[in-house]
Amino acid sequence: MAWLRWIWRQLTSMRIALILLFLLALASVPGSLFPQRGTSPFKVSQYLRDHPFAGPILDKLSMFDVFASPWFAAIYLLLFISLAGCVLPRALEHAKEVFRKPPAAPRNLSRLPAHVQWISIVSAEQVVQTTAQEWKKSRWRVRAEGEWVAAEKGYSRETGNLFFHLSLLVVLVAVGFGGAVGFKGTVIVREGSGFANNVTQYDTFSPGRMFNLENLAPFSFKLKDFVAKYQIGGTQNGAAREFRADVAVRDVPTSAPRPVRIEVNEPLRIAGTTVYLVGHGYAPTFTLWDARGNLVWKDSAIFLPQDGNFTSTGVVKAPDTVPQIGLQGFFVPTVTTDFSGGPQSVFPDANNPQVFMSAWVGDLGLDNGIAQSVYKLETAKMTRIGIEELKPGESWKLPKGHGTLEFSGFKEWASFSITQDPGKGWALGASILAIIGLSLSLLIPRRRMWLRATPQDDGSTLFEVAGLSKTEAPGLLDQVSKFAERIQQHAPEVVDVD
Repeated sequence: MAWLRWIWRQLTSMRIALILLFLLALASVPGSLFPQRGTSPFKVSQYLRDHPFAGPILDKLSMFDVFASPWFAAIYLLLFISLAGCVLPRALEHAKEVFRKPPAAPRNLSRLPAHVQWISIVSAEQVVQTTAQEWKKSRWRVRAEGEWVAAEKGYSRETGNLFFHLSLLVVLVAVGFGGAVGFKGTVIVREGSGFANNVTQYDTFSPGRMFNLENLAPFSFKLKDFVAKYQIGGTQNGAAREFRADVAVRDVPTSAPRPVRIEVNEPLRIAGTTVYLVGHGYAPTFTLWDARGNLVWKDSAIFLPQDGNFTSTGVVKAPDTVPQIGLQGFFVPTVTTDFSGGPQSVFPDANNPQVFMSAWVGDLGLDNGIAQSVYKLETAKMTRIGIEELKPGESWKLPKGHGTLEFSGFKEWASFSITQDPGKGWALGASILAIIGLSLSLLIPRRRMWLRATPQDDGSTLFEVAGLSKTEAPGLLDQVSKFAERIQQHAPEVVDVD
């Protein structure tokens, strides 16, 4: 039991709470260094492909799911316990202290850091009562007994400090509750296509442990148009200036669609769910005929951007041909004449679009029961038959009579992050209170003042005013001197003792 009490005292100390808060911030760093499955699943897949040795090791360490990892949850829970055990007893003690009277005047006021004294012939009782009233008017907590007056001010400093720490507790609870009963998902939607809020429609879906799929709001939307604008010329040539997605939203399946514009800082909020616009790219449109002229594939294939100028990669799979056909390639929005580093775009907007395609025939590997990425072509059992570059409207007759491919143009796609987090409102409110509490604890000093009137043998009275601050307060002596001057208006000095 002694060891348990010692561990509890250590865990609930402010020092350990600060260390755990630092560790929580440190543990969040990998979440910004590595792509996360909850927000960038495609980047995670690409990272694993690009780093075949380090990728799986990092994946086992939950570096791609930092905020859902066991070690992050352990720090989170320890911080919550530490703050609760540290702050709640202090809050109860502070509540009791608020209703206590200020402490009695010390016997020797001259030992305090700020002290003024003088002798007057005015009686002590009259000055004590007048001083108590003036201190009350200045919003001091006052206690007057006999020949002394005690005053105290600055309790809101400790109140602000407790508000700050209690708000941190509320933030931790709100974030934990929101993560448990909410969900987060991502989806890519092409222009002209739609999305219904059903779990099967998501590209990635991460529900909380207590989330019920029946709580999914029955809304849907269709991406009518996506617009991206970039700076032309200057030192920031190609820098993004505007992204927006115009969608038609149905609150329920039977409601009429209503137009909504989703922008980077203006998400769609509907039925407790928030839809954020988080990315975009291009989807080239292809038409593929087999050797007999039969249409086997016609659609817009989503290509994933690989750099800031939206040089994008993607694949097309035609499993119904004999042999099966696979196409992989690059989409370049604004092609460059320099191909020394491979196909690359020199501007993110589609000013001069081209695709560079390679054709493969063989076994796509779709029938072996192992799931495949729709953005990657498995070429282990396939043979490349040719490479070609195409502009919109151009066709390519595949070598050896395997069919014809036409590149007819492109559409744009937008990626959305869809979340339901019922705790975010509480977290926001608590964060605001934390800032207010921190401001109070930093700006308001805690001070105490006393007046003691001591009758002398010759019938005069020795008046002493002294002050004490719990924190470093450079203006304390000036404040004590000003109060002494105000008191001297009622009890003029006749002898300067100093």
